[in-house]
Amino acid sequence: MKDDLRGKHILLGVTGSIAAYKSVLILRRLVQAGAQVTVVMTSSAQQFITPLTFQVLSRRPVYTSLFDSSEEIRHLTLAEQVDMILIAPATANIIGKIAHGIADDLLTTLVTAGPAPMVMAPAMDGEMWNHPVLQRNLSILNGLGVQIIPPEEGPLASGKEATGRLASEEKILAVVFDRLGRKADLKGETVLVTAGPTQEPIDPVRYLTNRSSGKMGYALARAAQWRGARVILVSGPTHLPCPAGVERILVRTAEEMRDAVLGHWAATTLLIMAAAVADYRPRHPAGRKIKKDGSDFFLELEPTPDILAELRAQRGSRILVGFAAETEDLDRQARTKLERKGLDMIVANDVTQEGAGFDLDTNIVTLIDAHGETVALPRLSKAETAERILDRIIELKSRSKAGDHPLR
Repeated sequence: MKDDLRGKHILLGVTGSIAAYKSVLILRRLVQAGAQVTVVMTSSAQQFITPLTFQVLSRRPVYTSLFDSSEEIRHLTLAEQVDMILIAPATANIIGKIAHGIADDLLTTLVTAGPAPMVMAPAMDGEMWNHPVLQRNLSILNGLGVQIIPPEEGPLASGKEATGRLASEEKILAVVFDRLGRKADLKGETVLVTAGPTQEPIDPVRYLTNRSSGKMGYALARAAQWRGARVILVSGPTHLPCPAGVERILVRTAEEMRDAVLGHWAATTLLIMAAAVADYRPRHPAGRKIKKDGSDFFLELEPTPDILAELRAQRGSRILVGFAAETEDLDRQARTKLERKGLDMIVANDVTQEGAGFDLDTNIVTLIDAHGETVALPRLSKAETAERILDRIIELKSRSKAGDHPLR
């Protein structure tokens, strides 16, 4: 763990949980590591611990109200100044509010007012943690790039043994040190990420598509932007919001995705093709809605453009990364695609595995590079998977600069 946070400004949000006293220990460690920590407490948090405790340890004012006599617009100035927002403990209440954009106090308002990455460490009773509404809200936050540090199993305030205890101080601090200790290792790079499905029209109301949600590609775009890259996100149809600081181009068909990628190819230094691009499209889309008349209907299909194959000849010094979503023989299928398309690395996953695949907040992937090396990752959130993928890409870039590149 890198215990040096000098020059970093962290906003520590404390909410109304019995675990609020543990925030004091977290604050002390952050200050010892050199961080400047500003504490914001909700009204419920003050029922468990006083602001004075945090003020003494942080040697800074503690903020508790959206309305005060200051001339500053507090929720704006704080949001702009900090490098990270850490909410620990995070109650079901604060999770629900932030997930749905409710901004009715200082903490929830400043969360919506700035681009700083956010980390949440939930703490609550076991039944609350397992409630489907809470899990849905966590899924929303995960999709927005919020890093969730799951609670631990153990004795709870209710007297029960269940999952709901605030994660250990060491786990929370490890995440903070990792996130803030990262260098801007993609600064100066232009990263083009494709994400989501494509839709290939059959007629004006029907189309061929797949189950991709775009979550993996959006997580990669967000993570690359945090690492200092200029990020261009070419996205198929999805309901996901555009990550802050990312340039998004919305497309629908494989042909439109190809045109968008080629249109930004000259500026691109790293391409990550995370989109689930349709392999086939109707050869003759109907101009009017096709009516059901009781007879069999045959749809003639033709291949869509192979974007990666087309770009291989134009790659120059660029790094190319592709994805392979398979249902069988994962390793062989992925390696075949890696070689056929001339990739530096392929991210392969078996979409039949529990916890992997489409429209989930987790993934289980294997990274296979052109050197033949394989890294199998465990089930991780898609946000953490994105970070691991980028870590591996940085290693490949270093090899490429040293001339160790089997594709050139």
